[in-house]
Amino acid sequence: MFTIGDFARHGRVSVRMLRHYDALGLLRPARVDPASGYRSYEAGQLTRLNHIIALKDLGFTLQQVRAIVDEEVGTEELRGMLRLRRAELEAAAAAAAHRLALVEARLRGIESEGTMSTDDIVVKSIPAVRVAELTAVAAGYGPEDIGPVIKPLFAELCRRLEEAGTVPTGPSVAYYEDAADGRGGIVVHAAMPVAAAPGAEHGCTTVELPAVATAATVVHRGPMDDVAPTGQALARWIDAHGYRSVGYARELYLECPDDEAGWVTELQEPVVRV
Repeated sequence: MFTIGDFARHGRVSVRMLRHYDALGLLRPARVDPASGYRSYEAGQLTRLNHIIALKDLGFTLQQVRAIVDEEVGTEELRGMLRLRRAELEAAAAAAAHRLALVEARLRGIESEGTMSTDDIVVKSIPAVRVAELTAVAAGYGPEDIGPVIKPLFAELCRRLEEAGTVPTGPSVAYYEDAADGRGGIVVHAAMPVAAAPGAEHGCTTVELPAVATAATVVHRGPMDDVAPTGQALARWIDAHGYRSVGYARELYLECPDDEAGWVTELQEPVVRV
């Protein structure tokens, strides 16, 4: 038998918490001294305590925990519940890290306003190219909307082209257009240039990406989550040099190593003279 203090220490909880569990009928002492009122616990009760704590960590209320443990949840079932909760927490942590990266990118954009060099902006024509592509609709044009859509698209496109035995003839390209429903959605096109169309059974659409007579272009280095300052520097240059944008910029991915910090992407924004 353990005193309440010893049991609390072994269970890694407070004595106050054990008293609270007793009052709720969630974890009764094995014995209560009738004279002193001292509570004593058995080693076997650590299992129930561990289940209570695990279920609390899963987000259940104490009332729900009591209902579950009284039904004697098995160790394997509890392990499965904990694995699910771990996956949920990992997903939440990844989403929070992504949001933090976007905030930092916006901050860098604010800090670099008016300081980014525009010497490397080039006006040129973009030739037409045949591409195999997959499309999906993103909720908006921000990195937080585009990134989760375009990355799986390119991964699936590469898989299908490899399965078809089709070798891309150049770097991949992304281009965008407004969704037809008028709700602010963006149609995302993940495309790769090809010499011949893959078979229809591979689920890729082959289109002729039209030429752009006049495009203002600039090279962005680093993750596409950080593209906003580069795109805004390009927009300022377009406005200052007597041009007007007539569509979303294409993104030509010149280099895409595993580390996105090493990415090299050319932004190609179609323009006309004002």
